[in-house]
Amino acid sequence: MTIVDENRTPKIQLNFLKDAFEKDELHNQKFDSIAVSHSNNLSTLVPKPFFNKENLSDYLQYNLKILENDYITYDELSTAEIVNVYIPFVHINNYLFDRFGSFEYKHSASILTELLLATYKNDGKTHFFVHVESECFQVIVLKNKKLEFFNSFNFKTKEDFIYYILFTSEQLQLNPEEFVLTFLGDIEMESELYDIVFKYVRNIEFIDLENDAIQNLNISTHSNIIVLNQH
Repeated sequence: MTIVDENRTPKIQLNFLKDAFEKDELHNQKFDSIAVSHSNNLSTLVPKPFFNKENLSDYLQYNLKILENDYITYDELSTAEIVNVYIPFVHINNYLFDRFGSFEYKHSASILTELLLATYKNDGKTHFFVHVESECFQVIVLKNKKLEFFNSFNFKTKEDFIYYILFTSEQLQLNPEEFVLTFLGDIEMESELYDIVFKYVRNIEFIDLENDAIQNLNISTHSNIIVLNQH
């Protein structure tokens, strides 16, 4: 389960989740375990040598407006010396705890970064990934088997989308005629987002990860990548 979109009010988010449980009759099912990922822009990655759990708000205050009652937590990435500091949706966690009891949760950026680092741990090439969600996307760049860049961008139009991609590649001195852009998430070849990127980036592909969970489902191997790789 992925909890997404910090722009909705807590009440709207909670009602959306409750409706989903009712419509899909999930409230009548039993689960062996529950894993939740929080997908929002309320996070930042910190190199582990500079991390101190007593100073969590300090890592977020320069990028976000932190409220006094905000709950801040963190994930330690298993595939790198990186800690993801973030604000989860506490009201969602409380609702799920009341319904199911204890469960594990992570930030979606933690899951995505861990997955890509593990998948390409033996590949020293430069990889430029774009993970697409609803009205936001993440750019992840791996270089020499390490995380070179991670950032999340909000967008409204296809022009916003390509602007941030080209701006990132320029800042990292990557030539759109040469590097390979790999798409993940909620994007298909038959879309305006793909079409506009194809005008400016020569080499595009979709990630193809084997996953037994989708063999009997009518979904592409690159979509729902975070939900399918939660542990």
